[in-house]
Amino acid sequence: MLQRFYPNEMIDSAYQIAFARLYQEGYRGVIFDIDNTLVPHGAPADSRAKALFGQLKEIGYQCCLLSNNKEPRVKMFNDEVKVQYIFKARKPKVSGYGRAMELMGTDTSNTLFVGDQIFTDVYGANRAGLYTILTRPIHPKEEIQIVLKRRLEKIVLFFYSRRQAGRTGSQG
Repeated sequence: MLQRFYPNEMIDSAYQIAFARLYQEGYRGVIFDIDNTLVPHGAPADSRAKALFGQLKEIGYQCCLLSNNKEPRVKMFNDEVKVQYIFKARKPKVSGYGRAMELMGTDTSNTLFVGDQIFTDVYGANRAGLYTILTRPIHPKEEIQIVLKRRLEKIVLFFYSRRQAGRTGSQG
């Protein structure tokens, strides 16, 4: 039952993802959550985010920001990284992920999703059929509704970790 919330991969930071390797594996589009995935909640794009998007464009990726925030917040971030974006996406609804792929000219077979929340980001991307990468939140300060969800996420991550450990143990 919890598997629908499990990411394909879990990594500490979006800035540690091996995007060049994933491109070689055939991925061509990356959909990103913004807040606490790329920058602290509400922050503009910093030098690290700008460099990441520059690198992704150089590799050949199409990118799209997918956020539940209102347009001014998403546009403020996007003004610095200059990619496609969707605001008020209503994640985990699948429609936003589909629209992002349309904007990028990609499909479920060659699109990655990167986000920090299980019940919105990963669950929605899984439902849309995407390869999902869960990152740790960048900053501990979050809105109260997210703090409450994080408590439930710990339960999912406990079982996810057990499953991953079982897979590693059975391969050795």
